[in-house]
Amino acid sequence: MAYLLLNGPNLNRLGVREPDIYGSAALHDIEKKLQQIAGENHTELQAKQSNHEGELIDAIHLAADDGLEGIIFNPGAYSHTSYALRDAISSVDIPVIEVHISNIHEREAFRHTSVLSAVTIGQIVGLGVLGYELAFSALLKLNKGEVKE
Repeated sequence: MAYLLLNGPNLNRLGVREPDIYGSAALHDIEKKLQQIAGENHTELQAKQSNHEGELIDAIHLAADDGLEGIIFNPGAYSHTSYALRDAISSVDIPVIEVHISNIHEREAFRHTSVLSAVTIGQIVGLGVLGYELAFSALLKLNKGEVKE
């Protein structure tokens, strides 16, 4: 079994970008923690970050084509604007959980709506980097049959 941790634009700047909003953890810290969780659960985790919409779309398609079990996806600002990412998610038959470090519903009005949430199995917002761990836990439980989509 394998999963994909997918991060969108500007998330490579975690730890230095607006730490009052996003905290001090760097992306490699999040990846390291999720790799640890993957190892404890005898599974694999692939990690990818891109600032380019097309690369994120390709990663979603490849995850499905390679038979991955699920995607933990922080699309960053693309969650509010990218119908192409929405179409990519709806075109694959694997569960995707959308994660946002900050509570997008307490921020600027343009961040309140995610065009992706309707095609994901869930959305975790406002819990900081813990949201990634919760999303991974949910996917692991889903694939063990402990929770339903």
